[in-house]
Amino acid sequence: MTARTAAIFGVVAALTSVEAASISKQQADLFSRKVAQIVVQGDSVQKPGTKKTQVSESEVNSWFAYSATPLLPAGVTDPRITLVGKGKVAGQAVVDLDAIAKKKQGGGTFDVWNLVGGKVPVNVAGTLRTKDGIGTFLVESADVSGLPLPKSFLQEVVSYYSRTPAHPQGVRIDDPFELPASIRQIDVGDGQAVIVQ
Repeated sequence: MTARTAAIFGVVAALTSVEAASISKQQADLFSRKVAQIVVQGDSVQKPGTKKTQVSESEVNSWFAYSATPLLPAGVTDPRITLVGKGKVAGQAVVDLDAIAKKKQGGGTFDVWNLVGGKVPVNVAGTLRTKDGIGTFLVESADVSGLPLPKSFLQEVVSYYSRTPAHPQGVRIDDPFELPASIRQIDVGDGQAVIVQ
């Protein structure tokens, strides 16, 4: 799988919600075929905004359940996304905080990293905005096991788990990002998203 395809999975995954009852291998395979279609269309778009692909929350969450593990960073498991509608997106994953806490040790008795650790559910909700091939995600709330998370704490978690050799500092939550495969925008609705190329 190319880095470009992995990036598309990441963008599309940020757009859908959980329907646990309809999680299936068939839905995961359907999502994989749609991503392949988006990649092919990205290479052949001649008139921007004319190609549209709809993905459902059950397709994406099925893909998470059956196919995402090799692409997830070590220490992140069980991702699920909820598509609220009108651009609003919520996501959850179980995140191992031990590795980050060990890296941050020595910050003082009242440093929050001295108080956390283990594998915990991290929840994030916000609004995805996309236009002209650029996206932004505005975080509105975050929590660990139901306890509110300061944005700085969330940023450290995201930075740690999004590091790559090309980007050793990881992803900044507030930074705009380029949409892959000639995607112009992503229209987030209730339970579905439409990818516009």
